[in-house]
Amino acid sequence: MFKQALVEFWNDESGLTAVEYAIAGGLVVGGMIAAFNTLGENATDKIECLGSAVNGNSTDCTAP
Repeated sequence: MFKQALVEFWNDESGLTAVEYAIAGGLVVGGMIAAFNTLGENATDKIECLGSAVNGNSTDCTAP
């Protein structure tokens, strides 16, 4: 009886799906954070460049 319960527990894969979804969700969130950080830095650089140009400095804001 104990052996049968142990075999059934070993073969049960319903909890595995939840773990897979949690890992996939974590990877998606990590990718989004990395993308937002990169886009945020680029946007900040462009805004600072435009602000400098408005103040009369001759900077090229079209450069990457």
